[in-house]
Amino acid sequence: MINLEKIKEQEIDLDKVYDYAKFPDKVSGCCDNCNSACFKSSVKAGVFLRECRECGMKKSI
Repeated sequence: MINLEKIKEQEIDLDKVYDYAKFPDKVSGCCDNCNSACFKSSVKAGVFLRECRECGMKKSI
């Protein structure tokens, strides 16, 4: 049996920056890929970027 949850997790491209408005968190304050709550944040050109410390997934907030 194919687990659809695992397929959706595998589709996350860690090199891409996701837009929070289009892809909000599955669990508020946690990474969609690894479920970690540890992030490093930066601001460049008025864009707030949140990067997971565990897996490196990025979202612009």
